[in-house]
Amino acid sequence: MTIYPAIDIKGSRCVRLAQGRADEETVYAANPVEVAAQFQAAGSAWVHVVDLDGAFAGEPRNLAAVQAIVVLGLKVQLGGGLRTRAAVENALGLGVSRVVIGTRAAESETFVAELVQAFGEKIAVSIDARNGRVAVQGWVDTTNTGATVLARRMDALGVRTLIHTDISTDGMLTGPNFAAQEALLAAVSCRVIASGGVSRREDMMKLVEMQKRRPNLDGVIIGKALYENRVELGDLLALAKA
Repeated sequence: MTIYPAIDIKGSRCVRLAQGRADEETVYAANPVEVAAQFQAAGSAWVHVVDLDGAFAGEPRNLAAVQAIVVLGLKVQLGGGLRTRAAVENALGLGVSRVVIGTRAAESETFVAELVQAFGEKIAVSIDARNGRVAVQGWVDTTNTGATVLARRMDALGVRTLIHTDISTDGMLTGPNFAAQEALLAAVSCRVIASGGVSRREDMMKLVEMQKRRPNLDGVIIGKALYENRVELGDLLALAKA
C-alpha cells in the first residue's frame, strides 16, 4: 500500500481546509516545497498535491511550486483545476507522475476516455463524495450522481486509479468513513486510493486490514493528521509496507 502525504496549495502556501471549505483554512507552512522535502526525508516516494486555487478557478494556479516539488525527485500526483487536455499535457510536461481529474470526469466521459487513451496510467479520477453524492467545482457544488455510479463508469472507461474522498471526514480528524470506502472498493476492479479522515495509527491499521479483503485498495492519502502530529509519516510508511 502506498502512502500519499498531502500538500494543499493556496496562495502559494501549504494549507488544509476543513471539509474543503475555503473559509475554514489553516496555514501550516509558507513554502510547500519545504514540506515536500520533509516528506521525502521521512521516506516517502510520492506526494499528493492539490492546487486549491486551481480547483476554485478552474485552471492551475500553482504550477511553479509543483515543478519545484518534482525537481526534488518525488513522484507527484496532482489535482486541482485540470479541466482541459492542454492543462493535463502541461502538468505532465512538468514531470508530474499522475494527474487527477475531478470536475470534468463528472461532466464528460468522453474527455476522460480520450485522456486514458492518450496517457494511460498517468490519469486518475477523483470521486469526491458528500453524503454519497459526487461534489465538483472544488467541492462547492454537489451533483445528483452517486459516487459508486460514477466510479463504475470510470472503471468501465479504463481508468486504472480512482481517488475516493469522503468530504464529511476530510480534514476533521474524526476517522475515515470505512463503510463508504469499502462499498466503493467493492463496486470497481481498478485501484482505489482512500482519502479523508485518517487521524491516528489505528485508522491506518484498519485500512491495512481492509486491503486484505479488498486488494484493489492501493493507497491512502493523509494530510491534516501529519501536520497536527497525530501520526508519524515514517511509522505509517513502515506499517503500509509491512
